[in-house]
Amino acid sequence: MNSSASSASGEPLRLTVRNHDRELAGLTYVYPVLSRRAGGVSIGINLNPNNACNWHCVYCQVPNLVRGKAPAIDMARLEDELRGFLADLVHGTWLERFAPEGARAIRDIAFSGNGEPTSAREFPEAVALVARLRAEFGLSPDAVPLRLITNGSLMSQPAVQEGVRRLGEAGGEVWFKVDGGSADAIERINGVRLEPEAMARNLARCAALCPTWVQTCMFRWDGVAPTTAELDAYLCVLEAAGLDALQGVLLYGIARQSMQPEAVHLSPLAAAELEAIGEHMRKKGLTVRVSP
Repeated sequence: MNSSASSASGEPLRLTVRNHDRELAGLTYVYPVLSRRAGGVSIGINLNPNNACNWHCVYCQVPNLVRGKAPAIDMARLEDELRGFLADLVHGTWLERFAPEGARAIRDIAFSGNGEPTSAREFPEAVALVARLRAEFGLSPDAVPLRLITNGSLMSQPAVQEGVRRLGEAGGEVWFKVDGGSADAIERINGVRLEPEAMARNLARCAALCPTWVQTCMFRWDGVAPTTAELDAYLCVLEAAGLDALQGVLLYGIARQSMQPEAVHLSPLAAAELEAIGEHMRKKGLTVRVSP
């Protein structure tokens, strides 16, 4: 298994928060990233190697993104790749070779990648497989939780609910994308026409099956920061889902260049601006973690 990569000079490539290259490990389904929010190395599970997603988020860093769903997943290959990569991480020297000092720890195994992971027909089986391999390598649910990073749009499907239920039973958690609180904002940011009431229903379904954080990206659009009215509409979605049912909000800004045509409209908020937005959310009683 090829679980290394080198620069043009032959030096090993190092993980950074700005480099989420899915090719770094040379694998199809498994890739490492240095996660700002997880605080270390996250093992990514990419169920969308075809770069297909049912949404089109303006800040997405996936190149050549297309509309669609995950292809059929080769479960045997996924198992071989994850087992081999975990062996290199746990028993080998991968962390010393590729991770910077202070971040040489496995923080989670995350279903994320190049599209919506729950669009894979094999999603429930993939959750069970990852949980089994985590146990095989002696990684505890507390130390290395399983995470699903999702737009939540398929939560009405029984198979997706089953996968999320299995994730909850494995001590995992969901990071559920909510970036806007009106149909117009959702369409502008996420590229889909979706009523906020439908998003709130899906969020509530998810939170009932597995501990769920809301994951929110905020930025300037054509130089304009989110308005108070837009923030209040966003909070209405969370309130409709049930604030008490949520773990909190993971609020973050733009750290990597969007690969979408809409990138010309985007610019980052200052750390103080994001923190002020987080404080606005905390007034509702929400736990908010801010990652500029």
